[in-house]
Amino acid sequence: MQSDNIAAYTLAHHVGSQLGSLLPSDISSKLTPVDAFVAQMNALAKQLKMERTRFVNPHGIDYKVKPVPYSTAEDMARLTRYAMNKASFRFYVSQKERQISFDRAGHRLNYMLRNTNELLGKMGIDGVKTGLSARAGQCLILYANRESEVVRQGQQETVYPRHLMVVLLGSSNRFGEGAALLQRGWQLYDQWAAAGRLADPKKLL
Repeated sequence: MQSDNIAAYTLAHHVGSQLGSLLPSDISSKLTPVDAFVAQMNALAKQLKMERTRFVNPHGIDYKVKPVPYSTAEDMARLTRYAMNKASFRFYVSQKERQISFDRAGHRLNYMLRNTNELLGKMGIDGVKTGLSARAGQCLILYANRESEVVRQGQQETVYPRHLMVVLLGSSNRFGEGAALLQRGWQLYDQWAAAGRLADPKKLL
């Protein structure tokens, strides 16, 4: 959905406040709720073997920030794979728009959130995220699906789900490059499948 740095910070504060109660008092007293949330972000990154990633805030802003946050396309792919295994996450990132309601000064207000991913709903794409920062430039993560492939060999039937992910960092034309990479990715996938789906363990995430 539509990105909002203030919303990301607000959510981090809310969740971080709850995380603080789970930490030893001598540690929680030294951390703000947002610090506690970011600490959990880095703990998850370590768990997912995102070895070239450092989070320093909940929204990714990297302008005049010290220490500098950093990551790689490979690490973002690891995080995306983890997140896309969550049904609720898949639902949110697949929404083109969503109306929310909130109260302000005693009045009920409605606001329409619109997804900034121009490729959503095209080419089988159902997520995931756009981004833009001073250091990283235009960023885009795409997740696309094709109908599962069924392969029959005698009495045996094997179903192969077909998903493809594209991660772009520092792009000058993220939607054009993303669409081209996705198309090329499916071509390579078809060649790989036709060759017997052999996988090099060294190249697996």
